Amino acid sequence: MPQSDQGATVAIIGTGIAGIATAYYLATRHGITDIVLVDAGQPMAFTSAQSGENYRNWWPHPTMVTFTNRSIDLMEAIAKDSDNQINMTRRGYALATRETEIEALLKQLAEDLGPAGGEQLRVHDTAAAPGYQHPTSPAWERAPAGVDILSSQDLIASAFPSFGHEIRRVIHIRRAGDISGQQLGTYMLDRIRALGGRRLTGMVEAIERTRDFTLIIRGERGVQRLRAERVINAAGPFADRIATMLDVELPIHNVFQQKIAFDDREKAIPRDMPFSIDLDRQEIDWSEEERALLQEDAEVARLAQEMPGAVHCRPDGGDRGTWLRLGWAFNSKQDQARWDPPLVDSFPEVVLRGAARLNPSLKRYYGALPRGMHHYGGWYTMTEENWPLIGKMGPKGAFMNVALSGFGTMAACASGELCAAWVAEAALPSYARAFSLDRYQDKALMQVLSRSSRGLL
Repeated sequence: MPQSDQGATVAIIGTGIAGIATAYYLATRHGITDIVLVDAGQPMAFTSAQSGENYRNWWPHPTMVTFTNRSIDLMEAIAKDSDNQINMTRRGYALATRETEIEALLKQLAEDLGPAGGEQLRVHDTAAAPGYQHPTSPAWERAPAGVDILSSQDLIASAFPSFGHEIRRVIHIRRAGDISGQQLGTYMLDRIRALGGRRLTGMVEAIERTRDFTLIIRGERGVQRLRAERVINAAGPFADRIATMLDVELPIHNVFQQKIAFDDREKAIPRDMPFSIDLDRQEIDWSEEERALLQEDAEVARLAQEMPGAVHCRPDGGDRGTWLRLGWAFNSKQDQARWDPPLVDSFPEVVLRGAARLNPSLKRYYGALPRGMHHYGGWYTMTEENWPLIGKMGPKGAFMNVALSGFGTMAACASGELCAAWVAEAALPSYARAFSLDRYQDKALMQVLSRSSRGLL
């Protein structure tokens, strides 16, 4: 039998970083503390646990740049207040290419950075480059802003010694780095609990709508009912299921992306290398025999053909750590989210060989990845244009903070702040409408986004 009703001012469905951040800003910014966070599992244990834990203000539209800059501002405030409990670093993002003619890319970058974007670009075409700060220090407080463009191969070799000699240009995005997403979530949860927020463990099976909302939740103690004046959908890859409980259809889909992490026992990658991305398309470095075998199997034949760019690599665990992370978000198949990750056995060798094109020292691991290698993946919940959906969702009192595909950790603070402002009926930032369902009524914006890169990594 269902247990008696419990009540709350706000029920948040999902305890990934988006749901936690929303609760955090409701409590700390707006004084709304009667909050219940509902999830079938432990906080930060599903999609948020698979985060790359990187952040950047490099995006293919000024609105996304403004949004992520705001999120970085908020993360910096937390880093200061917590004595850097979130392990924030800033060595930047290094975008490498073998192309020499990159004027179109730089023009687009300047436009995306906003009205003064061109002033933020610094070109370095000599080995000396006195104005270039090498990414030797992880300290975010002392890192430069803007973007450095390295066009001297001697300078590239000095700054990025593991890169292949054929790299001709490196675009070094400076307001970028990594944090501990788990520590960010822990910091916020501690504050939420201290202010009176609480958790309820169980699966939301239905939402009844009368004057308020009643969540029907099945957990270890049976079925419970939770009444709430307002409900927030922060259910990550299951956000569409929650939306349909309120007769709302969201324009989102899920794509599964994979990564690997392993102990760099060969010391193939310098510990001070930034998050590095190979922009160029490539054919994976297979032997002729391996390529022929792949071509015979329809399920993996694409791996023997030209692959998209954006394979990436970064050291993991700080300067004293020894691990690496590699990722390549080349999967585009839309799928229904499920709890068991659909990992593909061939992915570790695929991403390793893809990453070895930029960092040839990784070839030492061909066919010999360490036994303790961690192969993992998470669902990218996204709109077609890869912008988030934050704000009102259907009936009065229902809200959402969803579709943070691949950028949930870096955007958590700004998305939580924005969602909390919607719920509290507070002043909204300039980008609020662009991240709500209202954007689909803005034909001019949607036309621009249809032609734009999605910034997917």
